[in-house]
Amino acid sequence: MTLSRTERLLLIGALAVAALLVLDQTALSPLLKARGEARSERDRLEKELATANELLAQRARIESQWDQMVKAGLKGDPAEAESLVHTVFQDWARAEGLTLSLFKPERLTEKSQLPQIAFQATGTGNMRGIARLLWRVQSASIPIKVTEAQISARKDGTDDLSFQLRLSTVYAPSRGGGPATQPVATSESAPASAPAGGGGEGRSDGPDRRSPRRFGR
Repeated sequence: MTLSRTERLLLIGALAVAALLVLDQTALSPLLKARGEARSERDRLEKELATANELLAQRARIESQWDQMVKAGLKGDPAEAESLVHTVFQDWARAEGLTLSLFKPERLTEKSQLPQIAFQATGTGNMRGIARLLWRVQSASIPIKVTEAQISARKDGTDDLSFQLRLSTVYAPSRGGGPATQPVATSESAPASAPAGGGGEGRSDGPDRRSPRRFGR
């Protein structure tokens, strides 16, 4: 059978389309799909790499902070941790001309590798002294921070204020039950084993002491 020119052109076109469809199904579509999957996998790996690098940097920062806390006197015994915070905080308050009327430790019952000890501190003074006391706590090298703060005026129109602070510290009990680190004396505070308070009041290092400490104005 002899095909006309038009029929031959149509047949060639149909065969070309069929060949393109076969090529698309067997090569082009799988290639494009594989390329898209490769890009998605590359993006996923790049995100994982960025996350891993961030974790490594965070670990380095945490290790640096941990080393600073250990050098500053991170304790392994709760009584020593209480004594350190009590002594240092009283020295700071005295240096800023503040009067502490109450300093009460409260050991929390949480179970963790770094148990916390909370403190209630009440006192009076001027705004400058209170602000500098808060700055001392914020920039301290020992593990201490302010979690709550309330400041109110004792008399309207005067710089005579009262403050109530809630502080917290941590200690790292060793597996053997002994202190994790040795006490470290600083230029701002007495050694942790020294009596707390400037009025001759002694301090017991027993681990179950809960009674508040009061200081005369």
